[in-house]
Formats: sequence, structure tokens, C-alpha cells
Amino acid sequence: MPAAPRERSVFLGLLPWPERVQVARALRTETVGGLVLLAAAVVAPVWANAPFSGAYEQIRDFHFGIPSLGLDLSVEHWTADGLLAVFFLVAGIELKRELVVGELRTPATAVLPVVAAVCGMAVPAALYLAMTTLGSGSAQGWAVPMATDIAFALAVLAVLSTHLPSALRAFLLTLAVVDDLGAIVVIAVFFTADLNPLALGGALAGLVVVHLLQRRRVRGWWWYVPLGLAIWALTYNGGLHATVAGVAMGLILRTTCDSGEKTSPGERTEHLLRPVSAGVAVPLFALFAAGVSISAGSLGEVFTRPEPLGVILGLVVGKTVGIFAGTYLAARFTRARLNPDLAWADVFALAVLAGIGFTVALLIGELAFPDPGDAEHIKAAVLLGSLIAAAVAALLVKRRNGIYRRLWEAETRDEDADGIPDIYRHSSPRHDGAGGGH
Repeated sequence: MPAAPRERSVFLGLLPWPERVQVARALRTETVGGLVLLAAAVVAPVWANAPFSGAYEQIRDFHFGIPSLGLDLSVEHWTADGLLAVFFLVAGIELKRELVVGELRTPATAVLPVVAAVCGMAVPAALYLAMTTLGSGSAQGWAVPMATDIAFALAVLAVLSTHLPSALRAFLLTLAVVDDLGAIVVIAVFFTADLNPLALGGALAGLVVVHLLQRRRVRGWWWYVPLGLAIWALTYNGGLHATVAGVAMGLILRTTCDSGEKTSPGERTEHLLRPVSAGVAVPLFALFAAGVSISAGSLGEVFTRPEPLGVILGLVVGKTVGIFAGTYLAARFTRARLNPDLAWADVFALAVLAGIGFTVALLIGELAFPDPGDAEHIKAAVLLGSLIAAAVAALLVKRRNGIYRRLWEAETRDEDADGIPDIYRHSSPRHDGAGGGH
């Protein structure tokens, strides 16, 4: 009897359900999401400078959409104005959760990360303005070095830290939430086109409807998806950057659970959209935003022109000084106190890590410099500054991780000498590497 023919697998076909679940679960972690983003950031400049770079430009500049609705955009603009709205929707939900049940719900716990984040935005902007003033450059890119890329920063921290205190990640996450809010305000206030009051009124009416649906506990994606798309389109046509729509909807979604409810609407939405944000939206934006043409002359201009040099100094020096000084001043002159599990050396490493300003910095760079030639230099500066910050932070984080690992190993030896059984040893409160005094 002849053997049954083997079923041929479909190239780029839909994965089986268990594998799709595993991929989605992996993309919900900062490590995997950050690595996907890193891969896109590497592919973009390589592709843009390869012999077949023409294909990259054709894809990036290809237009499609619905012209009658004012939505005939290039692929690059669809990723920046459309897909990034998903990223900011998730960021809005995180911000709402922090404001309602997280570190930002009370002034006492919010002071430290808020002051650190504000100083971490103000000092880079001031450094940029000082550099462009001294070099007779353009001040319009002052906001570019203000933003921290939370996906990249948390990925670096997750990959390198096996014994660092969990409080360090919590501090970075809270800091980045405030940082994202600052970036959103900057985009909404300073980088808007001519406003269309009618379209913005329609977007506001849509947000009110979403709020009422949430108040009445209405469920069902068929309500929210069409509403969300309409709000996004009206916001775009209203003159605001369309990512503002994502943040607004994220802030409206409820993040607390009712009686008998296992997860809130915000948590469910974040759970569904985080893989899309980490695995599709942000990497595709990076792929088409980071495609910078690199040559010896262009790299030389990055270090000689005041605007890109101001971006690099803002990210590498400004972020470090601003966040560290802001944290110290808040701990010194207010009732806020640094988590006892953390040392000031940990805060310094985290401040350097916050200089990775990839995604939002590239977005603000495109908005601040509409001219493609100027934008190329700013993008190169963002890439280079983020790379320098990541490399220095990796060294510092690795060193701090080694110190905490040795503390944990010494503690484990002491427990062995005391005859504590293994089952109790791993429940030690210092097992996570806490020990902020070192």
C-alpha cells in the first residue's frame, strides 16, 4: 500500500494555535520585544546602505490609503502615524494604571520618579539649546533628546541583570511612564499642524462615547474598534499627531476590576495589543525610520553640526545628569526617599540607560525636521547617541549585577553554614540581590 503523501508546510503561513500563543507570550516580555526592535534597528541602516537600497526607498515611499478621507500616506507615515498609535495606546494604559493603582497614585511615592523624569527631559533639552546657540544652529530639535525608549532600556536591563534588585526595574518603568507622558505633551503642544476644529471636535465626541461605554460597562470589540479607528482618523485630520488618539483612549480605559471581574478592560486590551506593539508596530516604525544613509562625510557632520551633536550630548550626558541629579535633589530636599534596596550607583547606571532614546526620539526628530536632509543627520545622531548610552549602561549594569551576585553567593554560603535547608534558602528576602548600600 503506497504511503500517504506528506503534507507540505506553507511558507509564511499561519502558525498553529499553540505556537501562536507562545510567540505572543514571548512578545509580551521586554527582552524579546526589545530584541525584535534591535533587529529592526540594525536591518534598517544596513538595508538603506546596501546595493539594493532602491527597494528600501520604494517600499518606504509607497503611498496608499483613502484619499477622500485625507489618509493617502506613505508606508513610512503609516508606521509613524498609524502603527505607533498602538504603541501609545499601550503606553496610555500603563500610565492610567500607574496613576490609579501604581507608584504615581500618591504624591509621596510619585515625587522621586516624577522629579527624576522631569529633570531627565529638561537637562537634555537645555544642553541641545546651549549647543545650537553656541554653534548658531537651529533650536527646533530641542525635544529630540528628551525621550527614553522604554522597550530598549528594559530589554538591556532584563538581558544583563540576573541579581539586580527588582526595585531598579520598577523605578525605570515608572520613570519611563512619566517620560512618555512628557513626550506626548510635547508632541501635542509643539508639533501640530494647522488645527481643524471640526475634526478635533469629532475626535473629542468619539472619546466621550468611549468614556460612556466604559462607565456603563459595555463590552465587545465591535464597539471599540470602529470607534478607535474613527477617533484616530479624526485626530490625524484635525492637525494633532495621530498617536495622541492612542494615548487618550488608553487613559480612558478602566484599569480597576469590578467585583467578580478577573481582569479590567485596560488589562485585557494591553494583553491583546502588547504583542502587536512589540512585534509589529514598533519594529516596523524602526525599520522605516532608522534607514539612514551612512558615509564618512555624513558621520563627520554628525559631530560637527550643532544640531546632531546637541542630540548626542543630550542623550548621553543630559539624560544621565538630569535623572541622577533630579533623583538626588528629590531625596535630599523632599520627603521622598530612595528605595532601600537601591544604591546611588544603581541610579547612576539607570540614568545612563535612560539615554537610549530610540523610538520616540526618532518620531520627534521627523516632526521637528521636515527637510529630509536635516532629518537624516538627526536620525543618525539619535542612533549613535542611543548606541553610546546602551554600551556604557551595559558596562555599568553588568558591574552592578556582578556585585549583587557576589553578595547573593556570600549570603548563600552563610546560609549553608547555618544549616538552613534549600527550601528555605530560596525564600530569603535577599535572594533577589537586594543590598542597596553597595
